[in-house]
Amino acid sequence: MSVSPSVSAPPQTPTQADLLDFVRRTAADAELIASLPLDPEGRTWVRLEGPGGSEAWLIGWPPGTGTGWHDHAESVGAFLTASGELKENSLAARLPADGWKTLELAEDIDRERTLPTGKGRSFGRHHVHEVLNESPEEHAISVHAYYPPLPQIRRYSRTGQVLRLEHVERPEDWQ
Repeated sequence: MSVSPSVSAPPQTPTQADLLDFVRRTAADAELIASLPLDPEGRTWVRLEGPGGSEAWLIGWPPGTGTGWHDHAESVGAFLTASGELKENSLAARLPADGWKTLELAEDIDRERTLPTGKGRSFGRHHVHEVLNESPEEHAISVHAYYPPLPQIRRYSRTGQVLRLEHVERPEDWQ
């Protein structure tokens, strides 16, 4: 009788649901959330170990701050407000990944979500959005996870219904 060596299964690719579950569980860790240093002038962040090789972040948002319009390229993701309240403005259409600099958006493409403490969402590839802390006095804290780890973030400017690709950031720009 021969015994075959045990072969470990390859790690499973995390789904949007897995990432959302991770950010929910992480946001419930009161000690971790309280440990994030907050800066009154700018966002702060700490890198976390995400599930299945995903990239994860704990982010502090001073009053009146936001990300600007951006996407996470080929990554799927999830985020959840751990404290405070965030607003997400997003586009309800998948945009072409490459080959454009300026797009005119349809009139009914905008979506707006308010994400109070404990609320979050997941999203697919090429999801274009901006996240804001519109509070005039309260910090917000959120947990984010992306898979695959972010290869790039594309930054956009928006004037009315015109979206313009401004620049592309790579991991070395934010790590």
